[in-house]
Amino acid sequence: MPVYEWQGKTLRGEVKSGVTKADSVATLRALLRRDGIILTNSKEKKEKVKKEKYNPKKKISPMNVVLFTRQLSTMITSGLPLVQSLDILSNQIEDRDLRGIVREIKEKIESGSRFADALKDYPQCFDSLFVNLVVAGEEGGMLDTVLSRLAVYMEKSVKLVKKVKSAMIYPISIIVVAIGVVMVLLIFVIPVFEGMFKEMGASLPGPTQVVVNLSRFVKSYIHYMVGTVVLIFILFKRFYRTEKGKRTVDSLVLKLPIFGVLAIKASVARVTRTLATLLGSGVAILESLVIVAKVAGNKIVEEALILARARISEGRSMSEPLEESGVFPPMVVQMIQVGESTGALDSMLNKIADFYEEDVDNLVSNLTAMMEPMIMMFLGVVLGGLIIAMYLPIFKLGGAVG
Repeated sequence: MPVYEWQGKTLRGEVKSGVTKADSVATLRALLRRDGIILTNSKEKKEKVKKEKYNPKKKISPMNVVLFTRQLSTMITSGLPLVQSLDILSNQIEDRDLRGIVREIKEKIESGSRFADALKDYPQCFDSLFVNLVVAGEEGGMLDTVLSRLAVYMEKSVKLVKKVKSAMIYPISIIVVAIGVVMVLLIFVIPVFEGMFKEMGASLPGPTQVVVNLSRFVKSYIHYMVGTVVLIFILFKRFYRTEKGKRTVDSLVLKLPIFGVLAIKASVARVTRTLATLLGSGVAILESLVIVAKVAGNKIVEEALILARARISEGRSMSEPLEESGVFPPMVVQMIQVGESTGALDSMLNKIADFYEEDVDNLVSNLTAMMEPMIMMFLGVVLGGLIIAMYLPIFKLGGAVG
């Protein structure tokens, strides 16, 4: 509620002044008249708002964007104007950076900018898919529906990414810990045993000698080994940034025995869900395929989609070039073909996405269950082998004494 600084006169002619909250000047005049004061001058007092520090270029967490999208959709559906909805959200959002971005977007809209144009200035927060769907929503007069679809899409996309990451993180973390334990044994523990064996003066068994030699090598060249690993990592990142490198690595990933199947299924789920959301929101198929190609997550799949777009622009159907690429499973191609012939392509794409998201979930669960005994066996062989090799001379000495 605005705050007004005012001046007035009583019925006796005495000059009065003060500060009062009121909805408008007319309300203020009525309040003062009730107190026997005639308003002569008033001025709205501007409250000094302390600007909060934030970074508009910082990448925002996808889940925070999902929550913002869901809340904005609900407010617009309830009949609140866009600017008022953004104003309310800008005071409720917990993420400081997103809160500042929403305030900037509100100010740009108040200055005459379109919502979609304001979003384009924050690509780290709202990607091309988000912006294009908002454009379609504004032009079609269904912004609330589009935002609701966006929230559902983003929630499912984040869930899918978490599933795939969980399948990769578990075995990698276990292997890293195992390598760390082996290194500690080789660098710190085995040299202690080596000193004990020298004092005994007995010849070492073959396995023990191999482990001792390995320990000496690691201690002498550990810095070279670490440097080599870091150099390989840097060179790989640089190579992967190139078009040829990305194509080569992504092609090899798809050929891996188990992880390749997981990668293609996750990519198909993401592609079909994104394309269904775009088409369902009224975005043209040629424009949709450009956006979808960017979120494919695999260079080979991306190139297949770009080729499909070129063929569609020539008048061909979507299913034909996808089948010719050899990347997409036959079931996906057939269901897309059915969707094109029945005129319900977006609905069919959603069904494909549902199927493959569930398939990825099952594959991740089975993969984790299958890898657990394999990892335990690996740790048992490596660590158990080192320990046995170290105790062999002690067993040998005990046998000789006996």
